[in-house]
Amino acid sequence: MPPPTPRPAAVLVTGASSGIGRATALAAAERGDDLVLVARSEKTLQQVATECRLHGAGSVTVHALDVGDDEAVRAMVESVVRRHGRIDLAVHAAGVVAYGRIDQVPAEVFDGVLRTNLLGSANLARHVVPVLRRQEHGSLVLVGSVIGHIRVPGMAAYAVSKHGVRALAAHLRIENRDLPGVRIAYAAPGGVDTPIYQQAASYAGFVGRPPPPVFSPELTARQLLRRAHRAWLPAQLNPANELIRFGATALPWIYDRLVGPLFGVIATDLTRPTGPTTGNVLEPRAAGNALRGTAGPTVAGVLANLRRRFAGAAPAATTPDEHVPHPRSATDPVVARTSTSERSTT
Repeated sequence: MPPPTPRPAAVLVTGASSGIGRATALAAAERGDDLVLVARSEKTLQQVATECRLHGAGSVTVHALDVGDDEAVRAMVESVVRRHGRIDLAVHAAGVVAYGRIDQVPAEVFDGVLRTNLLGSANLARHVVPVLRRQEHGSLVLVGSVIGHIRVPGMAAYAVSKHGVRALAAHLRIENRDLPGVRIAYAAPGGVDTPIYQQAASYAGFVGRPPPPVFSPELTARQLLRRAHRAWLPAQLNPANELIRFGATALPWIYDRLVGPLFGVIATDLTRPTGPTTGNVLEPRAAGNALRGTAGPTVAGVLANLRRRFAGAAPAATTPDEHVPHPRSATDPVVARTSTSERSTT
């Protein structure tokens, strides 16, 4: 008798509308997996679902919801288990960014970054891990950042959220050591060419860009999927991350002096000034969702920034927008349409 055909894996991806999450969904589709795509924008999710089917996905369902809404996440996970009977892999790639000093970024925007990045990670773990434990197998991959290991001026909200994701992953590993088949993986990308920088909230007067060396979202997605079965692999996905971490921990007096000036040259786009904006932190911006970002070539971008710096044309700091809308609270009614769809961002 021929060996039985392996069944497709049931893979849940948050932040599937853009960037790393979208690339992860497409990579899983190429393996023939059954996909559950989660993000805020149902319109974009339906586009990604079509792409995944064309790439060979076994099946695709979408859930449009906010991963910061615990009740919506609970309902989504229950729906996935009813449909597929299991969850083999969940990847939390939803993420948003805000630029600006702590006193510049409005409270609702600061909280919104934590809501998606950190509370979204906790909400997904809260409902996925019990499923994995009942099965006694399966993987949860939490996407952090090198910024969750260092200090970066003007990115406090994002840094706090990603430091929290790293701590959450460490505690989940300890709590689930009794079941070797349950794998908790943590991965920290460096610069990745995604729209998250252009979609970010900004109160610093500039648009962000990925710091070099910049990886493609497709490469990052492959790294994440490898860690689903090899959670022991190094957390840092970019070799440059280790050098940055060394500087921040072993040479803090040098690091703290240099990180501000260097950040202004290699991780911002001074040729694209912007006024105060909430970006996609509080509400999705479907028009900006894509697989890759629009920052352009790294070397050209750095040289353009240097020219503006030497010309004294760096953008001035801006003041917070007084008319920023307030985010929906976790107690608001669930705005989740399970035409099979969910909220997140990348």
